[in-house]
Amino acid sequence: MNTTNSKEFIDLSNGKPSGKAAQSKDASNGVQPSAASGNKKTRRTRHVTLEHERPHITREVDSAKKESFAKARTRNSRKSSVNKGGAVKHKSDALMRIIPLGGLDGIGKNMTAFECGDDMVLIDAGLMFPDDGHPGVDLILPDYTYVLENEHKLRGILVTHGHEDHTGSLPYLMKDLSSKVPIYATKLTLGLIEGKFQEHRVKARLQEIHAGDEIKLGSFVIDFFAVNHSIPGAVGVFLQSPAGNILHTGDFKLDQTPIDGIHTDFGAMARFSKIGVDLMLSDSTNAMKTTFTPSEAEVGKALRSIIENAKGRVIIASFASHIHRLQQIADAAVANGRKVVVTGRSMIQNTDIARRLGYLHIQDIDLIDAYDLKDMPADKVVIMCTGSQGEPLSALSRIANGEHRTIDIDPGDTVIISATPVPGNEKAVTRVVNSLSKIGCEVYDKSRAMVHVSGHAGSEELKIVMSIAKPKAFMPVHGEAAHLRAHARLAEAVGIPHDNIFVCDNGDTLELSPSGVRRGEPVESGIVYVDGLSVGDTTRDVLSERTQLSNSGLASISVAIDPAHGRSCGDVIIEMKGITGGDVSELRAEAHDRIASALQRGMDKNERGKSLEKHLRDTMYSLLWEKTKQRPIVIVSIIEV
Repeated sequence: MNTTNSKEFIDLSNGKPSGKAAQSKDASNGVQPSAASGNKKTRRTRHVTLEHERPHITREVDSAKKESFAKARTRNSRKSSVNKGGAVKHKSDALMRIIPLGGLDGIGKNMTAFECGDDMVLIDAGLMFPDDGHPGVDLILPDYTYVLENEHKLRGILVTHGHEDHTGSLPYLMKDLSSKVPIYATKLTLGLIEGKFQEHRVKARLQEIHAGDEIKLGSFVIDFFAVNHSIPGAVGVFLQSPAGNILHTGDFKLDQTPIDGIHTDFGAMARFSKIGVDLMLSDSTNAMKTTFTPSEAEVGKALRSIIENAKGRVIIASFASHIHRLQQIADAAVANGRKVVVTGRSMIQNTDIARRLGYLHIQDIDLIDAYDLKDMPADKVVIMCTGSQGEPLSALSRIANGEHRTIDIDPGDTVIISATPVPGNEKAVTRVVNSLSKIGCEVYDKSRAMVHVSGHAGSEELKIVMSIAKPKAFMPVHGEAAHLRAHARLAEAVGIPHDNIFVCDNGDTLELSPSGVRRGEPVESGIVYVDGLSVGDTTRDVLSERTQLSNSGLASISVAIDPAHGRSCGDVIIEMKGITGGDVSELRAEAHDRIASALQRGMDKNERGKSLEKHLRDTMYSLLWEKTKQRPIVIVSIIEV
């Protein structure tokens, strides 16, 4: 998203519907369509304020003064859950609705509402980054209209970890909510959220929790348990309610040699199994991978070897929130006598937050500013930067194109892309790799060395977790359609009955009661585009027009007419942009003649207004199709004098 120094006010209260994702029915899985029930319109007013200060890394971090957040009020989870066989007694007439608003149509936009009586909690509020099918769009949010319409029930927002696909929608959601709903997460997750809120000028109630804590929100009793992921502070959630119990794993893997020593808590899941898991929601991202996901520690070995043997600069592009990876890069750099440079806005911000909160350990003496690089020998630096997804404005892309303000790249330098392209970003990453290769760099990616491993569990790990939790019913989440269905097959393989496995679309609902799980009525869902400083105004029709413009170009026709005398006033003005042959005088002359003739014929037939515009537009369409086999956008402007 572009940043500005000014404060913008955007009023979206005109009732324009936001863009909706097309939802399809999968007959083989019994998936109900998640179309909106009725033409609901939501009044939304957005204040978008973005800072444009150069980010920096705080120096001299005092470990005794690490930042903290307000501690959430917790209960004794072991006493309430184990000794009583459960913290909440089930009621025969209770009903909980599980409402996925995002995360079931791709990698991102994770957001699920849990509603029981007059109480509702939300797990995660993420975003998705656009691909080539979203020209001009900066971010894609889930449509959380249902949450806004029922915010009087909302007791809290639970965030499983700090990745953008689980936190990115929070600034926009908090601006739309009329009250400051508390947000519960671990310290690093809250630190990353706080950074977003400061940028957007959002105030919120941030409540710090730890793995093992238990809190009460309305009729819900919620336990948090540790899971291992590619970012510190990740947790899963166990919700107990009068209607039944739900286990939500969040994103996880089973890394037995984790960088921070935090393992996925098998013991907690076993305890929840004894209490009773009526429905389990689990991460499906790697459900199609048939092996165990390798340990993050294996990446550290590969990075250290590459850095040790590199001759010039080493530039490593990674996700800015992958703190475990950043720690291993810093350790390898220091071990080989190199200083660390951090560049890229989000990389600098996240590095600063992680150091201040005690999750990233690197001394000030080993950090240098990118503006001081000119005084450093090339073989004495490691540069950590953004751009692992080939983003055009990222630090790596600007370095590869020779457009970075402070960092140059030379033949013989080493570039490591320490990430896997998100589906849709493969072409962008390939373009960056090719640009670097032309310069003469040594480029390492996942295909050449183990410079990246996933933070998500493979199929065997997913089966282990289901076997421990022993859920009565199962709903795969967090993935594309193929991932969800692959995870559903795994659930059936470990013994969960086929009729108790629910593959859903965004907006579908499940209803949990003491008698079991069944499908409910769908709610309004879809997607909202963030386009510059506009939130929700960009529709699918606008994107289609942008795509058509990029593919076929634009032709405009301007003319003034005197309807009283049935003649034109002055020449017809025709402009052609992005049209093959549009700058050729012969085509322009023929277009002028045909439009002038069509204009006169239309006026002779007393055509006016829209009818005359259509006549001229059809004439231009026919000419351009005949001459170029293109159908560009044609705009007709008729002025009556």
